[in-house]
Amino acid sequence: MERQEQPVVPVERLAGVTRERFLSDIYPRRKPVVLKGMELGACTTKWTVDYLSQAEGSKEVKIHVSAVPQMDFLSKNFVYRTLPFDVFVRRAAEVNHKEYFLSEDEKYYLRSVGEDVRKDVADIRKQFPTLAEDVQIPEYFEKEQFFSSVFRISSAGLQLWTHYDVMDNFLIQVTGKKRVALYSPRDAPYLYLSGTKSEVLDVDNPDLEKYPLFVKAKRYQCFLEAGDVLFIPALWFHNVISEEFGVALNVFWKHLPADCYDKNDTYGNKDPTAASRAIQILDRALKILEELPEEYRDFYARRMVLRIQEKAYRNDYG
Repeated sequence: MERQEQPVVPVERLAGVTRERFLSDIYPRRKPVVLKGMELGACTTKWTVDYLSQAEGSKEVKIHVSAVPQMDFLSKNFVYRTLPFDVFVRRAAEVNHKEYFLSEDEKYYLRSVGEDVRKDVADIRKQFPTLAEDVQIPEYFEKEQFFSSVFRISSAGLQLWTHYDVMDNFLIQVTGKKRVALYSPRDAPYLYLSGTKSEVLDVDNPDLEKYPLFVKAKRYQCFLEAGDVLFIPALWFHNVISEEFGVALNVFWKHLPADCYDKNDTYGNKDPTAASRAIQILDRALKILEELPEEYRDFYARRMVLRIQEKAYRNDYG
């Protein structure tokens, strides 16, 4: 298939944005934006490999290890391993390893979790209290909206799967550089979804025989450097490449009223309860349609699609 270029839109970059301006002018747009010049505390200068290793010492952490740069959650092309934090940091900062699990050039990824992953959310103040003292989280939301603060460390060259989250978040790039490709919720029909994740991992060289509609998705893109903060609205898909060894912090908060979310969700990626119920009802409706001959099933399925479009689709997307 002849390769078609996907349109790329640079993500807007703004400096010196106050809380008031963010909430009144930027937040209501529901589009990604890179915020520069934010006061983030001492972390952007202190968090060297040596400092990180010493600050949290030999506490054990569970990490992702992959023999390939593109980490895919759907195919699970990685393994989970446990290392002392100081050993993990030094390995993640290396390009080639003398000690390794899978290969000399394996990639490492830490996504912090709560003490009990089934009940507790990630909170840097609890899992990494020494490092938390160095961070000033931009409080551009109400305290009761706070959900989690996820501490992340990635090897250079690591690419994470394309997915969406159901809560708003700030991706705070503390050290290193990242490239982030984002896709609007409206482009979900072109992203070949499996749950909250897209099957299209390699967004730069997609298999267009397998994913022909992917070229229709409008790609927003930005490059983050140390000190940059990317606002990612809920439901926006994102694919992240760490261009260098880097440390980041994701801060998630609830855009909807608290009772809209699944109370058992500790990761912030379970669909709102009303959406989950609606999808279950739709699955039951489709099962009922199977009682009809194919010609009738096709006709009434199309009527259902039209009804959903008329009743639920927005017409004011930018």
